[in-house]
Amino acid sequence: MAMDADNPTLLQVLVLERVDLAKNMARFYVLSIEPTLFEDLALVRRWGRIGSAGRQRIDLHPSRPIAQIQLKKWLDRKRRRGYQLRA
Repeated sequence: MAMDADNPTLLQVLVLERVDLAKNMARFYVLSIEPTLFEDLALVRRWGRIGSAGRQRIDLHPSRPIAQIQLKKWLDRKRRRGYQLRA
């Protein structure tokens, strides 16, 4: 995860997967920090079954450090639930 406070247009994207063939489970979760048109940053979360369009939620944050803290919280939650970073 690159952290560059000097470049507000830098895009951070994490892709997580949780696959369990015994349970017929194949899920994805994508976390990204993206700039908005109004100088805020958006924490964009996308999730669903692998192969589907899934769902999306956007949370706005006033600064990069706050957005990164929230991204880290979501990453920790998902890793506790068994999601792994996709290589």
